[in-house]
Amino acid sequence: MNNPMESAEFSRDPYPLLAALRARGPVQRVRTGKDRTTWVVTGWAEARAALADGRLSKDTARYFADRPSGRDLAPAVSRSMLATDPPDHGRLRKLAMTAFTPAAVGRLAPRVREIAEELAAALGRAGEAAGDGPVDLVGGFAAPLPIAVICELLAVPEADRAAVRQWSDALFAAADPDTADRASHALAGYVTELIAARRAAPGDDVLSALIAARDAGDRLTEPELVSLAVLLVVAGHETTANLIGNGLLALLRDDALRARLRDDPGLLPAAVEEFLRYEAPVTLATFRYATEEFDLGGVRIGAGDVVLVSPGGANRDPARFDEPDTVRLERAAPGGHLSFGHGPHHCLGAALARTEARIAFEVLLARFPGLRLAADGRQDAAGSEGSESPDGPDSPDGVTWRRTRLMRGPAQLPVVLGPLRAAPVVRT
Repeated sequence: MNNPMESAEFSRDPYPLLAALRARGPVQRVRTGKDRTTWVVTGWAEARAALADGRLSKDTARYFADRPSGRDLAPAVSRSMLATDPPDHGRLRKLAMTAFTPAAVGRLAPRVREIAEELAAALGRAGEAAGDGPVDLVGGFAAPLPIAVICELLAVPEADRAAVRQWSDALFAAADPDTADRASHALAGYVTELIAARRAAPGDDVLSALIAARDAGDRLTEPELVSLAVLLVVAGHETTANLIGNGLLALLRDDALRARLRDDPGLLPAAVEEFLRYEAPVTLATFRYATEEFDLGGVRIGAGDVVLVSPGGANRDPARFDEPDTVRLERAAPGGHLSFGHGPHHCLGAALARTEARIAFEVLLARFPGLRLAADGRQDAAGSEGSESPDGPDSPDGVTWRRTRLMRGPAQLPVVLGPLRAAPVVRT
């Protein structure tokens, strides 16, 4: 039996399946193969509880020790910080978190804005070269902005960033494990070489600091160093690119909201939170399994059972959010979404992602006041470096969604820029 969460339909629109599951109960068993089932958590209260429950382990190495998966993921990917439990998880997280504190992110904000302005200017040139035809907001802006930021933090040369993005995209390819496995080894090999180069010539960057922690205090093993660097490269841009792409699509589909935010940028922080809730960058959180029997959402989870928490499903739970399928900046209970997780594995880069998204929306709305979706849905949009879907657009307005069950974001977003406002914004 095919896994419904790995179908093209689920990539295009996961919400009908998630809503159907939630209607039967907040925790439901889904058949994911001939002899496999998985618990999927779509209720907000149950998802929040599960994300912080120590009885749900993320130690994939222990789980698959006597259950061969048939996969060939590089250890730097399969045994990352995301796949560890306390106390190792806390030790690794503490080493990484100094780069993502609110104060550190505040210092990064001016550079984030510079990169956003540079990308917006390049997007404008691409639009002019296309004769005011469509340009791709994902390939030309939403994806390269967070890639540039995290790669600067980790000293990844600009010439290598396109390859890093391709490997990262391939890691999340739905129903294509061989491609993901090959990409994991390519990315791990690249990061290993990058560490060697940075060890020989350290600088003022996060990677050099992690290398120093490894070499001076022996707080990291060499495999842990490689794995942590790989995780920061991937996690440091994937969810943010989806957040920006999803938020831009929501804006482009709502003229009144777009005008409101363009006229009052002070509303952008609230808009970012609502975009995170409405279209979660992560549809299904990464692997967890029960280390003992316990009750969750009225069902009995057995020891060894796999549990997938769905931020996308939980964020549209009507028991928590009024009109969950609608973008509303003013809510009785603002925030509260689970898009960055909850508990020990709450996203390290949440503050940076929020800052990047806020600046991205502000820069684009200011520079391109006439920004609109391309009506003809052409897929030959200028400014795109991402992979295209062989199936063509997934909606009449030309949007193509990434083919992945974990991540949620457009692969292409063709737009017409309209008149360019040359004067850049100056807020930080």
